[in-house]
Amino acid sequence: MRQPEGTRLRRDGTAVRPAPLRQFILKTHSRCNLACTYCYIYAGADHGWRDRPRAPAEAVTRATAERIAEHAATHRLGAVSVVLHGGEPLLAGADRLAATAELVRARMPPGCTAHVSTQTNATLLTPGRLRTLREAGIRIGVSLDGGLPAHNAARVDHAGRSSWQAAAAGLRLLADTAPESFSGVLCVIDPRRDPVEVYESLLAFRPPAIDLLLPHGNWTAPPPGLPAPAADPAPYGRWLTTVFDRWWDAGRRETRVRFFEECVALLLGVPAAIERLGLQPFTAVVVETDGSIEQVDSLKSAYEGAAATGLDVFRHSFDDALAHPGIAARQAGLAALGDTCLACPLVTVCGGGHYAHRYKADRAGSGFRHPSVYCADLALLIRHIATRLAEAAGTGPGRRAPRETGR
Repeated sequence: MRQPEGTRLRRDGTAVRPAPLRQFILKTHSRCNLACTYCYIYAGADHGWRDRPRAPAEAVTRATAERIAEHAATHRLGAVSVVLHGGEPLLAGADRLAATAELVRARMPPGCTAHVSTQTNATLLTPGRLRTLREAGIRIGVSLDGGLPAHNAARVDHAGRSSWQAAAAGLRLLADTAPESFSGVLCVIDPRRDPVEVYESLLAFRPPAIDLLLPHGNWTAPPPGLPAPAADPAPYGRWLTTVFDRWWDAGRRETRVRFFEECVALLLGVPAAIERLGLQPFTAVVVETDGSIEQVDSLKSAYEGAAATGLDVFRHSFDDALAHPGIAARQAGLAALGDTCLACPLVTVCGGGHYAHRYKADRAGSGFRHPSVYCADLALLIRHIATRLAEAAGTGPGRRAPRETGR
């Protein structure tokens, strides 16, 4: 029987339609004023950024807005997320970001709202730029590796100078004068840093949310400290469980920690929309400064061209992007996982981990059909949170929390 147009097959042979894209990451500048030593874009395996314009031409921005509106109308979406990204997006200028937000919103079909945000290193935030972004209704997230200078040793400029003073000043300006525009802090984990100190130092900036990220790496190019020694087989998992306990035991919600909230939700059987956990279809796509449609940047940590699709906003729709094998794989759920993951009792919570972290260059060509390089860390964290949930529910230590396995 012929597969219906626009569908793909699960492992059991049943057809499933791809989920529409809901997050559109627009590259507003392809360069950065910092040279963070761990950056997977500028110091990683993919160097495609070198050949792209620094900022998109007006025609690229206009075509992108029209393609987003087309996709929203086709799939009758009530809302989309538009992330103005970089590099460092403020290198494009706050006025340019505001104009892009206005253009995208003006193109939206009736009944669809475009929620616009930007992710910045905060070093270029000034009162005037912040006012422009706030008036344009652009939410602002800040990337920072902790709330103390020592936590941010890797975040240096192109002359090797610390960015801490400028970043902290920009973040305080945001928290103090525009808290309604503050979406949160994104923090890349360094297991050498004290986890509670990092968490509590970030709390001092009063973020509404903290997003803890595992450094991008894979089996071919492992992240720092992995593979871990037998004496400490899950250093990132241990770091995260320590922060979880501090967050969980606070007695009140001091801030949201999305990684923890989504893990709790998945353990309780609630579908979660997060790239690093669960089996929900991934629905984000990137538009580069030249109009190329790509998969998310994290894939660039695997190999040169890993995120490329060969599509662009001038000749292709976002429905065309949904048909790309790489994007289809991100929506395939269990069908995208290898046998090791399928046999694991945590698969419905872990979901195999972040797609980029599964990559392994091997002769078999298995690519991303491996467990996450953080497999042991994720298992430690998930089981720890399940235990804490069981204790909170009164089922006792060591008892299985609801929906830990689900297979």
